[in-house]
Amino acid sequence: MELFKALNNEICEETSGTYAPYYFRCLGYRRDFAAKPSVLRANGIYALFTETEPVILKSELIAGNKKSLYTDAPHEILEYSEKTVKKFGERSFITNKDHYAPNYSHILSVGIPGLIGEIEASMEVHKDDSEKLDTLLSMKHSILGFKLMIENYKNAALSSKNDPSYTAERLELIINNCEAITKGKPQSFSQALQLIWFCHLAFLMEGRYAMALGRLDQYLYPFYKNDIEKGLITDKEVTELLENVFIKLQGDVVNICIGGQNKNGECEVNPLSLCILKAVGNCNVPGPNLSLRLTKNTPDEFLDECLKTIGTGLGYPALMNDDVNLAALKRYGYEDEDLYDYCMVGCIENFITGKQPPWSDGRFDTPRYFDYIFNNGVSKTNKSCGIDMGDVEKLGSMADFMSAFEEQLKFGVAEYVARFNASNCAINQKFFPEPFLSCFCDDCIGRGLDINNGGSKYPSVHGAAIMGIGTTADSLAAIEKVIFNDKAATLTQLKDALNANFEGFEELRERLLEAPKYGNNDEFVDKYAVWFIDYLAGLFDKYKTRDGGGIYVAAAANVSNIYAGRIINATPDGRKRGEPLSDAASPTYGRDVKGPTSTVNSVTKPDYTKVACGSVVNQKFSPAMFSDNNRPKLLGLIRTYFKKGGQEMQINATSREILKKAMEEPQNYRNLVVRVSGFSAFYVTLEREVQLDILNRTQQE
Repeated sequence: MELFKALNNEICEETSGTYAPYYFRCLGYRRDFAAKPSVLRANGIYALFTETEPVILKSELIAGNKKSLYTDAPHEILEYSEKTVKKFGERSFITNKDHYAPNYSHILSVGIPGLIGEIEASMEVHKDDSEKLDTLLSMKHSILGFKLMIENYKNAALSSKNDPSYTAERLELIINNCEAITKGKPQSFSQALQLIWFCHLAFLMEGRYAMALGRLDQYLYPFYKNDIEKGLITDKEVTELLENVFIKLQGDVVNICIGGQNKNGECEVNPLSLCILKAVGNCNVPGPNLSLRLTKNTPDEFLDECLKTIGTGLGYPALMNDDVNLAALKRYGYEDEDLYDYCMVGCIENFITGKQPPWSDGRFDTPRYFDYIFNNGVSKTNKSCGIDMGDVEKLGSMADFMSAFEEQLKFGVAEYVARFNASNCAINQKFFPEPFLSCFCDDCIGRGLDINNGGSKYPSVHGAAIMGIGTTADSLAAIEKVIFNDKAATLTQLKDALNANFEGFEELRERLLEAPKYGNNDEFVDKYAVWFIDYLAGLFDKYKTRDGGGIYVAAAANVSNIYAGRIINATPDGRKRGEPLSDAASPTYGRDVKGPTSTVNSVTKPDYTKVACGSVVNQKFSPAMFSDNNRPKLLGLIRTYFKKGGQEMQINATSREILKKAMEEPQNYRNLVVRVSGFSAFYVTLEREVQLDILNRTQQE
């Protein structure tokens, strides 16, 4: 059995005690409840790192796992600890807690001792500023706790030497790596990977989710290259070390970015990129969310290897158009050295690595604004409101309808941003410091400031997921065709049909469904998709986050198109109430009926250089498309899609028949992995609505 499979079994084994990170943090809080917020948080982090008991698994090559967070402490103590820690509050996703890409290249270049030295040097610079001194002391305390945690792992590995069930060679690797990275900079690939994994584990222990590993093939490449050239390691061993880490990432959307280009336009795919790709494919679990920054110069041979991995059904990597993303991010004034080092956090979100506060985003349900036009500013299916613009029948032309729709959206965007900023500003930034996280962001140490309180080089940004491009475009095209061109019904009749969920209006619904649909290279409807991106991006571009950063837009939905569909009234495209909206930047499933070439021609018409967050185009190809004979055609399609301006594509390669069988016999398909939206998952663990959403995607041949 492969080592990573044995490790996976160990990870899944039941652990005695209770998973209780709050218990360990509370031990630190109890040392000084009267401490200033930064010191209090640092005390909690220090205890979290040092009071936990490291667990060395028998199959580990790279040590560290969350089993250390289990304890046998009495239930009463655990309950008290959780209440105590929560009483002091903590950040959430919307207030910039996680979804962050740390500056890992820096800690690899200076090591833990070097990082401590930088903090001490900054303390000298800011010795007359008590507030900055407290912040820096808290950073130092958290890093010292992190260092001690690694030393504890070394000691645990030393203790395991007496247990014959452990492999001496693996223990020796762990011991040597732990000792090396606590005393200086990592010197080998395995030491560098061990340090990065400990950093990531520490963030997990703090309760952070979707913490990206970033451009792993770039910042680890010097260590890989040195070891390979000296004959100290082989590609097979590198891949095995990576598998040992990736198998631990199940259940978290940890984005790893490979490839990309530098500012000279040179492709940065390297041999380590291939090792990472193979390791992700071998593990074959919903774990690291692999993203490829695809450039014009990415070798076809490497893209073909990516398609082979996607063709297993895993769905990784997601393919990102580097030229489009760079152009979109360039609008926000980032310096070139930072711009070209961007990566992705969470699902597909573009992020300036290690130089801005953690990411946040939200959902903007564009199709809900039809309801407000037809129903005097209120929704018939939920408690939301828009603008009362009077009787819909007074809109005498398509131009009038578009003006009304734009007014509703303008109001909706203003409301969205106001609500977001109100939530984001609801906490006092000084009371919620992040001393450990700040050590991985430029230039918090130099400035003596927290990552969320002026320490980062760039301000925070927020992504608004403008959902339902297919539903919206199809609806507008249907109104133009059926109401204004064919005059087959009035707006009042359409209003009545929508509010009746088309009951008694079946003939009208058929006419709406027969109108041109997005995804078939038909300019009549595609022009509304172009408008959708242009207009909404322009609206959001007028606003800023609390600290002056941009409000990006995203043509993405995760699976929120399903949840939004549950509460949004029937729409003019013929969609019934409760049915999902169109997914992300994709056409509405089942309506793109003229083949993949027509779909590509449609979805590349909008200008995605205005979408700085990123977009998602879900495509499903039959497994036969990934055969040796057909892959070149698929590769050509992808190249054309990106050349024409497509921003992202992710692919499911599981047949409709297999998906149906998995729904009928879940016990026989527990290991079936599918691409959901910005992530992959075990198909049988998904909600039935999500399963159906994937099943109903148009399968291209």
